[in-house]
Amino acid sequence: MNVTNPYSVRVRFAPSPTGYLHVGGLRTALYNYLFAKHNGGKFLLRIEDTDQSRKVEGAVENLIATLDWAGVHYDEGPNRDGGHGPYVQSQRLDLYHKYARQLVEQGNAYYCFCTPERLEEVRKKQQAQKLSPKYDGHCRFIPAEEAKRRRESGEMSVVRMKIPDGGETAFEDIIRGRVTIANSILDDQVILKSDGFPTYHLAVVVDDHLMEISHIIRGEEWLPSTPKHVLLYRYFGWDMPQFAHLPLLLNPDKSKLSKRQGDVAVEDYRAKGYFKEALVNFVAFLGWNPGDEREVFTMDELVKEFSLERVGKAGAVFNIEKLDWFQFQHLQKKTDNEMLTLLKGQLKSSGISNTFQDSYLLGVIGAMRERATFVRDFVEKSPYFFTPPLEYDAAVVKKRWKPDSSAKLTKLSEEFSMLSNPTKEDFEAALQRTAEALKIGNGELIHPLRLAVSGLGAGPGLYDILFILGKDETIKRIKTAIEKIQ
Repeated sequence: MNVTNPYSVRVRFAPSPTGYLHVGGLRTALYNYLFAKHNGGKFLLRIEDTDQSRKVEGAVENLIATLDWAGVHYDEGPNRDGGHGPYVQSQRLDLYHKYARQLVEQGNAYYCFCTPERLEEVRKKQQAQKLSPKYDGHCRFIPAEEAKRRRESGEMSVVRMKIPDGGETAFEDIIRGRVTIANSILDDQVILKSDGFPTYHLAVVVDDHLMEISHIIRGEEWLPSTPKHVLLYRYFGWDMPQFAHLPLLLNPDKSKLSKRQGDVAVEDYRAKGYFKEALVNFVAFLGWNPGDEREVFTMDELVKEFSLERVGKAGAVFNIEKLDWFQFQHLQKKTDNEMLTLLKGQLKSSGISNTFQDSYLLGVIGAMRERATFVRDFVEKSPYFFTPPLEYDAAVVKKRWKPDSSAKLTKLSEEFSMLSNPTKEDFEAALQRTAEALKIGNGELIHPLRLAVSGLGAGPGLYDILFILGKDETIKRIKTAIEKIQ
């Protein structure tokens, strides 16, 4: 969506500090960020901590660190004041009290004194009658003076907004078009709790207005709440922001994405070695596409292409195989120098002493790049580049190591010993000469030779391995294999 006045765009990501950053939260943050940057606007981070019972210590710091890791940097928020703070809801309680009082005074809200026990009794009766549970309006018509007296006497109360008795509430959604909901199915929502904290519904409307939010881009799960927010905007007489509700994230079986069926925390994927570029690229495509066959994007390219009009309504499937595909694509895009730095870090974390020359490691990168999805694959799939094989794959030994393999490899190592600074082609020519001299096919040398130098039966090109290891190490490994393999 292109905005007429791009500098009027202000969007926000407003998570609760309940622990980790869900991949769905990352998508919401990312779409807000991309929309803001595409339109030259501002992206805000606001912490919605009004439910103090769910607050997790350190969650805010972790959230900010995770967003920064992903490259989703906010313009305004905690520690980045843009003149609209505080950006933490628990620091804004006076504002919510002020606007709750205004609604009561206008007749758009009222004090409710119902006890939890009464509310539970009402709920059970409604369920017995197969009705959708909702507040029955018991306190809706208490006179203002009586409500004041009861509150001053210390009786506990909440503030509920008044939903119109009839009619319907409608709003335009950029992704879903016109949405209309009958007021009869809406509840007289609690907007200020007895502990003095607002509920989401009051706080989000007050904050979005005061922070001058122009577009609200959030998950589909908030769609049923939006009519209540629309009514609050009308009660206050405030201009309405534009809404865009993103599709649900689904498991491959089309159930809602949840921790029960796998990892859902961004931190989990980071710990597994996924590149931030791959995860962001993958998450961007969970509901959006550029309208053509392109799939691999950098963050700058996503900013350039993103629009809410290309976000669909249908649920988006979180497919781990597709994420791995993006990871592979972004690994291939890394330069040799980038990969060199990453590989050195992997060697360190794997406890392997890095005594290797950069030229050696670059050779490993060249041989393994197209066989690796993660940086750890350079070590886990080809450990023989860093330590000589301590054992040999039993299945490969049984299939490839023949009674005369030792004698044939002895002859081959003699041929190798006569080479001087051999290239890949030199190793290949030497093997060819040995095979011709022994009157055998090349395969009768290639297969046991691969086993001898790597301990495995598959991997990158054999002559690439020999060239990287070098003549002396290759001969040494052949001799060790001859001694160890029976």
